[in-house]
Amino acid sequence: MSERNPILNTTPATHLGAALEEPVLLLNRLYAAVRIVSARRAFSLLCKELAEVIAVEDEGMRTYDFSDWCDIADVRRELEGDQYRWVTTPRLELPVPPVVRLFGYDKFPRLQTKLSRRNIFARDEHRCQYCGQRFRIKDLTIDHVVPRVQGGENSWKNLVCACYKCNAKKGGRTPSQANMHLIRQPRRPKIDPNRSLRVGPAQFRSWKAFLNDAYWNVELRESEEIPQTL
Repeated sequence: MSERNPILNTTPATHLGAALEEPVLLLNRLYAAVRIVSARRAFSLLCKELAEVIAVEDEGMRTYDFSDWCDIADVRRELEGDQYRWVTTPRLELPVPPVVRLFGYDKFPRLQTKLSRRNIFARDEHRCQYCGQRFRIKDLTIDHVVPRVQGGENSWKNLVCACYKCNAKKGGRTPSQANMHLIRQPRRPKIDPNRSLRVGPAQFRSWKAFLNDAYWNVELRESEEIPQTL
C-alpha cells in the first residue's frame, strides 16, 4: 500500500471541504452499478485496497489503484483540470474519481422507489394528469383514478397528481364515468424521481459507460446496504 494512502485520513477536514461529498459511482466486481457513494467513502475503499478507479478515456477504459491515481494527478490537473472535482490537501491535489470498482462484492442492487405524495408529484412533474397544466405543490392534490369507494387502492397505477378543479370535477367517479381523460397512464417509476445529481463532464462520460440513458443522472438506491467492512 502506498505511503501516501493515510493522507486522507489525517488531513484536517478544513483542507478537504465539500469535495469529499462529491458523488462517485460504485461498481461491483462484475462492473455492474451498485450505488452512489461520497468521494470520502470512495477514497477510503481505495486506500484500503478494496477497490480501484475506473476511468473512461478517449482510448478506452483504464484502471488505477490509489497509488497510480495519485501519480497521475498532476498530469490530469494540467490537461483535464476542469473536467474533475478536486480534493486539496497540504501535500497534494487529487481528482475525485468518477467511478470505482469493488474487488470482492458481487451483489446487485434492487432499485426501489417509495410510494409517497412527494414522489407522485415528482413523477407527474407537478402537472395535473387531467388538464395537463403545471401547478405549485400547494395547488395540487392526489387523485385515485379508480375511487376508493369503488375499490380503488393506493398504488402507483391508481394515484395521480391533479389540480383541485379537476379533482372536484371528477369527484367519486372513474375518468370514463366523468368523461375525463388521463394525459398518460400512471405507472411505477423505474428511478427515484426526486433524486438528481449535478455531475461534471468526466463523471458524465464515465457514468454513461455503466448506466443507460434513463439512469445516468439519478441516485441508485438499494434495499441492502454494502457491508461496512468494504
